[in-house]
Amino acid sequence: MTKISVEEFQSLISAELPLVDLFGIRTLAIGKGTASMRMHFNPSLMRPGGTVAGPALMALADVTLYAVVLGLIGRVELAVTTSMSINFLRKPGPADVLAEGRILKLGKRLAVGECSLRTVDEEDLVCHVTGTYSIPPL
Repeated sequence: MTKISVEEFQSLISAELPLVDLFGIRTLAIGKGTASMRMHFNPSLMRPGGTVAGPALMALADVTLYAVVLGLIGRVELAVTTSMSINFLRKPGPADVLAEGRILKLGKRLAVGECSLRTVDEEDLVCHVTGTYSIPPL
């Protein structure tokens, strides 16, 4: 059982992170140390060259990793990103982007996770992301 439901998490990010609604990010699932998200295609997220802009992809990965962490520790809104590394592997075309995140290590003060992004119509990865979150004292 996760410490936050899909509905609770989506409500939290919609209220506290308005960019998720601007980017069309929706929570699909939160499991024990995992999370899945979808960013719906929007032409305003495209950049020259016919690809989804990097900042939108980074936002999707960051929100996915936030869901992974809160799924394990509960609604701790002040858990924050301390570092993120993204490898852009191929350019995504105009399509919805799916994110699959998982925990690599959960400690008392830090959580490390990874996230894979792909478009709905392709199996090949678009991006691979690793990130670290700081967990405030509970």
